[in-house]
Amino acid sequence: MAVIESMIALNAGFAVLKTTIQNGREIGGVLGSLANMVGAEEDLRARGNRKKSSIWSKAFGKDADMMEEFQALQDIKRKRAELKSMIQLYADFTWDEYAAYEAKMRIKRKEEAEEREKAIAQLVSYCTWGAATFLSIGGFYCLYEFTNFLQDLK
Repeated sequence: MAVIESMIALNAGFAVLKTTIQNGREIGGVLGSLANMVGAEEDLRARGNRKKSSIWSKAFGKDADMMEEFQALQDIKRKRAELKSMIQLYADFTWDEYAAYEAKMRIKRKEEAEEREKAIAQLVSYCTWGAATFLSIGGFYCLYEFTNFLQDLK
């Protein structure tokens, strides 16, 4: 299902770009759609890499999902070739400038993902410390009550 979502995002960005070119407007105004395309492509590649290294796919062999991802990546490759020709013909920037923009977007997305991972790790750490503190206090309270119970037995 996730492959479909990535392809929908990629197709939406590509459609905006194509419509912009057909209407004779400058491509520079739709860099957000280009960023969405880059994001969708990166998500699809990352998902494929995770599945390839997954112990479940190695054990049970999910070839149907991998074939779907392969076809999606081939579709992306065709769209990139078409995008390159459109940029060369109609854009007010070169393909190399677009590639540099893509590289910046990939780096930015990677940094954002690392920040999210750090935030999640910090949250897990806080929850762990909180749970350990709660269990320690609860354990001491239970020990106190147990000793009071034993003293009452005398």
